[in-house]
Amino acid sequence: MQDKPLSSLESRNVTILGAGSIGVSFAAVLADGGARVCLADPDPNRRAAVAASLAVQAEAIKTAGLALGHEGQLTVVDDPGDHLAEADLVMECGPENLEIKQAIFADLLKSTDAETILATASSAITISRILPREADQRRCLVAHPVNPPAILRVIELVPAPGTDPTVTETAADLFSQAGFEAVQLGHEIEGFVLNRLQGAVLREAYRLVEDGVADVAGIEAIVRLGLGPRWALSGPFETAELNTPGGIPAHAERMGDAYRRMGEARGETVDWNDTLVERVNAERRAALPAAAIPARAAWRSRAVARLVAERDRLMKDEPQDG
Repeated sequence: MQDKPLSSLESRNVTILGAGSIGVSFAAVLADGGARVCLADPDPNRRAAVAASLAVQAEAIKTAGLALGHEGQLTVVDDPGDHLAEADLVMECGPENLEIKQAIFADLLKSTDAETILATASSAITISRILPREADQRRCLVAHPVNPPAILRVIELVPAPGTDPTVTETAADLFSQAGFEAVQLGHEIEGFVLNRLQGAVLREAYRLVEDGVADVAGIEAIVRLGLGPRWALSGPFETAELNTPGGIPAHAERMGDAYRRMGEARGETVDWNDTLVERVNAERRAALPAAAIPARAAWRSRAVARLVAERDRLMKDEPQDG
């Protein structure tokens, strides 16, 4: 799509609109990856706080062992001005407000090069709501991070119906070079993937409290001490696979009916049909051969033990009330 090679983040100009926590975190990561970054915010108080915020982000990146050390340039301005005309990528990190984002993107379509990628870090607002005309969506997409993106290096890339696939590929390449796992969604959906999964857990947590099944402390303990350590190492499909002899098909056969009843009791339609289960199993086998499952399960046991030890050490440093 662009003249510059995909392999060189250090040749890229990135303009970030908004110097809140997400914007500053992106600026820290992309500058560390070697990009020339312009961070723009009209609020003088936010601009004044950028230096201290960047220092915190840089220390966190170093602590997590994620520093690339490519030492790109970082400029902080009140108005992006000419930087927009030079940008290869513009990241909008403003308020989660549809009207504001619509106004920003309408201006960006006019003030940037025809090949500049325009991304929003929105948590839920899709590009097709920001730009309803498919003709305006060609170089636009959602780039939804996990907060804080400086440390939690996965990003959802969500194309609109009119987004050029090469735009999504180029964005994935740029974010990958900065150290992100770029997950490209097949199409738009409200809440994307992260917030739909997070929302499903949170909805059930509220219901369990409302129904008197468990109190807040009990649910917090079950997630923190049980689900959390496993999920830190494996997603839901691998977790099911490693917990059940016979893998995904055996887990679906053993637990599918129970999960269906639980879902239907909450008014949710759940259909773990054979075709869907086989699709999931095939994708898991492409990621991990069946013969390697026992070794992976043994590794997870060792890794969980180490993770729990480190978690408990960190919890001892938890600030006490008062």
